[in-house]
Amino acid sequence: MNTEELKLNIEKALDEIRPFLQSDGGDISLLSIENDKLVKVQLQGACVGCSVNQMTLKSGVEMTIKKYAPQIEQVINVEA
Repeated sequence: MNTEELKLNIEKALDEIRPFLQSDGGDISLLSIENDKLVKVQLQGACVGCSVNQMTLKSGVEMTIKKYAPQIEQVINVEA
């Protein structure tokens, strides 16, 4: 999978999880993909101060991204 395909797959994964985040007043945006292994995202809206955002990031966002792009090893949130 080349870099452009990887980015498209990650965007598809974010599109899949975005409605769940938006239903709670939050959102997510893709910031960067590093070495085709690390994805940096930014949680937005209600997700920023949410006490369970790390759980959402790991069990929701990271798991969904890995479904679309198995070579991704880690997803991290970059705070604004």
